[in-house]
Amino acid sequence: MKWKFIEEKIFYVLMLASTLIVFIFFGSIIWTIAKTGFPSLTWEMITSLPGGGFYLGKDGGILNAIVGSLMIVGGSTVLGLIISLPIVFYINIYLKKGSKLVYYTRLSFDVLFGVPSIVYGAFAFTLMIFLGLKASLLGGIIVITMLIVPIFVRSMDEVTQSVPTEMLEATYALGATRLEACKVVMRQIAPGVATATLLSIGRAIGDAAAILFTAGFTDNIPTSLDQPAATLPLAVFFQLSSPIPEVRDRAYAAALLLTLIVLILSISGRIITSCFSKNKIK
Repeated sequence: MKWKFIEEKIFYVLMLASTLIVFIFFGSIIWTIAKTGFPSLTWEMITSLPGGGFYLGKDGGILNAIVGSLMIVGGSTVLGLIISLPIVFYINIYLKKGSKLVYYTRLSFDVLFGVPSIVYGAFAFTLMIFLGLKASLLGGIIVITMLIVPIFVRSMDEVTQSVPTEMLEATYALGATRLEACKVVMRQIAPGVATATLLSIGRAIGDAAAILFTAGFTDNIPTSLDQPAATLPLAVFFQLSSPIPEVRDRAYAAALLLTLIVLILSISGRIITSCFSKNKIK
């Protein structure tokens, strides 16, 4: 009995230590970025485009990177949802549970989930060359969609599997079709969809490797899908590699802004999840 008490205390201390280590690392990252980047984060930097000599420490801002990131993330998120939701409903409602097709579909998305973003970028770059496309906003949206679809599918699939079988059976017993059953399930998995969207946006907005191959970089805001687009991660990358201290400080400011955007999205996702949770059967 005494050994069990000691064992419980040991694991309690280990869990507490692990939690503290995570908070220390998180706090260190935020402190480093904020301490260096906050003095350089001005309203002019957020609302203006890079001017002549911006990368030499002169006037200008990163509005092109902010707008480009939002365009790519917004387009890929909408496209990812359009692709992912039918897949989730098909393997959970239209196919029989335990079928080989369901198993291999989930296995495929598990593998795709772990593929590094640089591999997606290389594949999309090869595909764009084959199709005769150049680095553009469209290329960035396509590659980020490929990157986040596995996240969407596996996250929403796990939530859909938690929907009680009895609820679907009751829906069918009332004469509902499978399409109508999808609508009922959608109300139940709405918090999971919001969470999956949040995870996908967080992965998409912080990616640099795939975008480098497909979206290119520009000091202007793209006005069409065939124009190149800048993103915040690439702005951080290019400025941080500069030998000029003022430019490197702006890189930390851009990183701080990117962190704040992710934080706002996280809080918004929590609020959306709590709003949708009232429709879920407990």
